[in-house]
Amino acid sequence: MERSLPSVQEQNAAAFSPVLFPVVLAGACAFLDVYATQPLLPLLEHVFHASKVAVSLTITASTMGVALAAPFVGRLADRRGRKRTIVIAALLLTAATFLATLSFNLNELIFWRFLQGILTPGIFAVTIAYIHEEWPPSKLGSAMAAYVSGTVIGGFSGRLVAGITAQHFNWRWSFILLGCLNLILAIALKEWLPEERNITLATQSRPSHRLALDHLGNRRLLATYAVGFCVLFSLVATFTYVVFHLAGPPFQLSPAALGSIFFVYLVGAVITPLSGHWIDRHGHRYALAASAAIGILGVLLTLSPSLGLVIAGLAICCTGVFIAQAISTSYIGTVAEHSRALAVGLYVTSYYAGGSVGATAPAWLWRWGGWPACVALVVTVQILTVTIALIFWSKPLGNNAALDTNTGFE
Repeated sequence: MERSLPSVQEQNAAAFSPVLFPVVLAGACAFLDVYATQPLLPLLEHVFHASKVAVSLTITASTMGVALAAPFVGRLADRRGRKRTIVIAALLLTAATFLATLSFNLNELIFWRFLQGILTPGIFAVTIAYIHEEWPPSKLGSAMAAYVSGTVIGGFSGRLVAGITAQHFNWRWSFILLGCLNLILAIALKEWLPEERNITLATQSRPSHRLALDHLGNRRLLATYAVGFCVLFSLVATFTYVVFHLAGPPFQLSPAALGSIFFVYLVGAVITPLSGHWIDRHGHRYALAASAAIGILGVLLTLSPSLGLVIAGLAICCTGVFIAQAISTSYIGTVAEHSRALAVGLYVTSYYAGGSVGATAPAWLWRWGGWPACVALVVTVQILTVTIALIFWSKPLGNNAALDTNTGFE
């Protein structure tokens, strides 16, 4: 059955529904920490006397942890229960965040960031399964909209809190405050998230590795995984290295100001849901080409010497990337021949692997070309994304495409 994309009004109503509020909290908890060090990178570079490559590993480590753990949390949740897995993961994430404050060197901080990434899918991936099992199809759109609202709030808040706290105190206090927020959210989830009632244990007659090999043998699915890799590569590369650009001349932005640039995410979060009918009308391939063009335009605007144009470019860029993410995740459901949960899990792994590479690879280009070289890399990857889709994806599926953009992978 085709499911329509929830409207902005539905998302806003969902976010304030008492029944759905715990789902908002779960989304916020899942993404509070993943990218929290982005506005701190210039500061960490100075504190640890490290290179841009080295400090960027604080982003790579968390996203790589997510990529490695995502395919395995489903089985754990089947055995331990959805709510229990979510709450335990949130509490362990709290502990890892507090322990990061004890890091005496950059390598120790990178280790704790990796552990944070390992624990994160226990919240976000299991919450997605929880929603699909506990809400009827007629209410599923509102529930997923509430969850997506939470992921946006969490990802934005983590960066903002880290940047402001580091400017007025130091980077350790950023993790202390984030740990306190994690603890509050974990307790709230324990108290307010209802116990699951409709859990269905997965039963497969074939081993998981054989099902995974089947997915990897599907060239359209494999191309979708490559598209997902490129999508998060572009987003993470842009927002990780633009902070170095804005921290230097002529802008000289402080950590708090760098954290504030992530307000542009809210623009993308509002505009992206409006693209649903447009994607249905024009099909996945051509919609992806258009979203890539939007992303390229945005990242090119960041080359301007005007801070206003840079911020506008970042808003346009993240909007294009968010739409591309919606397109690629919705396409999975149309081409996965079986075991869609596993197909999505493999996509998540590829997606966050792209984020891991995107956090580190541009640093090598920065050494000789600075921000313009990083922009050239992002543009190249965007073009590669479209090329893969145009070659390997089927013709536009039009009204036969079941659009499901609310996967919650920030």
